[in-house]
Amino acid sequence: MDKEDYEIYEDEALEGAETDALADGADGDGLYEHFRFVADKGQQLLRVDKFLVARLEHASRNRVQQAAEAGCILVNGRPVKSNYRVKPLDVVSVVMDRPRYELEILPEDIPIDIVYEDADLLVVNKPAGLVVHPGHGNYSGTLVNALAWHFKDNPDYDVNDPRMGLVHRIDKDTSGLLVVAKTPDAKTALGRQFFEKTTRREYVAVTWGVPDPRVGTITGNIGRNPKDRLQMTVFPDGSDGKHAVTHYEVIEALGPVAVVKCRLETGRTHQIRVHMKYIGHPLLNDARYGGDEILRGERSASYRQFVANTFAVCPRQALHARTLGFRHPRTGQELDFSCPIPEDMTQMIERWRTYVGGKSSKMDF
Repeated sequence: MDKEDYEIYEDEALEGAETDALADGADGDGLYEHFRFVADKGQQLLRVDKFLVARLEHASRNRVQQAAEAGCILVNGRPVKSNYRVKPLDVVSVVMDRPRYELEILPEDIPIDIVYEDADLLVVNKPAGLVVHPGHGNYSGTLVNALAWHFKDNPDYDVNDPRMGLVHRIDKDTSGLLVVAKTPDAKTALGRQFFEKTTRREYVAVTWGVPDPRVGTITGNIGRNPKDRLQMTVFPDGSDGKHAVTHYEVIEALGPVAVVKCRLETGRTHQIRVHMKYIGHPLLNDARYGGDEILRGERSASYRQFVANTFAVCPRQALHARTLGFRHPRTGQELDFSCPIPEDMTQMIERWRTYVGGKSSKMDF
């Protein structure tokens, strides 16, 4: 709640936040605790919004209430509404979708592919390999540092101010579209759209195997894997994790692999990567979820070398955030953006097309 604000976020991003989110202090949804208070033994019942306003510098009650609506206020690890009454020894936390910046964010002249910009926002096409937020082990060379450079001559934009900046995130090794708010009002309005799931997001992935059926919906709670804290996993019985829905459609079958279009209904950490693994089709070269192994196809040495060559041209999970749509925070106009599949994924796909001898139903995507 720095500077009278909070961050409304999609718990993803999101197709996750790989600062890496799971390696540097985030919980299973890529959330970071910014403030924690433990109620005294003698604490009288008190609304949590009043409890926090008394403890957070510059935080208005209205902002705290909005933060609670967005799921940013936790008591004993669970989101609460603003009318929750704090009891003795309750642990009250304020969480955000990015780590607290331990150091001042310095501008760095890192090129940004700007798809659109106006007075309220900009949309960028993030390349694979670029970390979004500074965090453990990544205090420079991030998209936020690049934004600091881009806005260095704009006196109204403070990259250290959580009231503006990135509204959502995608993984370090995922490419594609992100929206950045240039004003506090824009961030609040855009953040609410992500929270209320009214944005439009479509990804392109390359998977091991061809999903059957070729058009479908994957539903399954996603949470931290209890056996590996660097992974997320699906809890099909709903015993843990958070509700997650991914819609998919095969747009090109290429023998042992497929090009798949995925539409996010929710935004959990690593959602597409985890859901596709859950149905038996990990993304190619996704080391965290087993996609860097040969899971389909021949056993010959020549095939192994061919797969290694495709991994060499696309040395990351084959996932690209191709489209992004939302309502403009000030004008209300519906905006839709798209960006082409990057060269590394394109080369990977072309090599698989060559492998199947051009017999696939090639799609213009």
